[in-house]
Amino acid sequence: MLPMIPFSVLDLSPIVQGGDAAQSFRNTLDLARHAERWGYRRYWLAEHHGMPGIASAATSVLIAHVAGGTSSIRVGAGGIMLPNHSPLQIAEQFGTLESLYPGRIDLGLGRAPGSDPITARALRRNLASDADEFPRDVVELLDYFSSACKNPVHAVPGQGLSIPLWILGSSLFGAQLAAALGLPFAFASHFAPQQMMQAVALYRSNFRPSAQLAKPYVMLGFNVFAADTDEEAAFRATSMQQAFVNLRSGRPSRLPPPLADYANHLAPQERALLDSVLSCAAIGAPATVRAGLKAFVERTGADELMITSQIYDHAARLRSYEITAEIFSATL
Repeated sequence: MLPMIPFSVLDLSPIVQGGDAAQSFRNTLDLARHAERWGYRRYWLAEHHGMPGIASAATSVLIAHVAGGTSSIRVGAGGIMLPNHSPLQIAEQFGTLESLYPGRIDLGLGRAPGSDPITARALRRNLASDADEFPRDVVELLDYFSSACKNPVHAVPGQGLSIPLWILGSSLFGAQLAAALGLPFAFASHFAPQQMMQAVALYRSNFRPSAQLAKPYVMLGFNVFAADTDEEAAFRATSMQQAFVNLRSGRPSRLPPPLADYANHLAPQERALLDSVLSCAAIGAPATVRAGLKAFVERTGADELMITSQIYDHAARLRSYEITAEIFSATL
């Protein structure tokens, strides 16, 4: 039986080939409403810029759209790339969101630009120093939310509001920072699994309790492509596989339609790339996905899973998340 842990959604609000951002936003809200009914705990959106296949660049705006169209599911950022912003701006934005939708807003923070260097410069970033200042910026942001803010500038709204902060990471850096600050840690194992186990062990062994969190809490990203048959699931998964290979080859694209027999089109280095990222994935019919989820949770001891499912067809994507929810709910 699958261990009883919370399960959540990571949505990049994909723009599919033949579609546009407006369609992506409609699909995102529709998925969020279904996820709420199916028992998912949270619905996170991620900040990316200059990516033709990702519509969630204005992350705070899209969070407001989703929170306003749902009633109980937690909605948040997975995450905000803090070096792109001043901590005060983020405190004000998420203070506004928390004031509008109290008790439902999460704020996950990352230090990557969420873009290529040229786009990063267009965001007015100081590329030489911003990432190095990330720990200081996180501490400054925490202070803005404190009722006893030490900064002479106060976040209005924001000050005194209880907004859970998370540290996101795909390396050991985020694990160390989350442990030192006593914050929950979300690892991007759905696309960068190489250091997952080392990062989780480092976080847990070095965790210092804080006002927000008494003991370590780990959420791991996990790809699920679920369908009524193994064959259909494997077919649906090829959209994400094509998009990932395109991205890592310097050719970012909109999410393409699935391609039969895609594996046989791959060069050896592309196949190795996908083998790595899909080490944190379950692709198949319900029984296959259940076994994959169970093995992953048992191996990692994750406290929560953040499920991502980059599927071209919206109805098939809904079905994948529905099957996943049924698997988790069967353990309750």
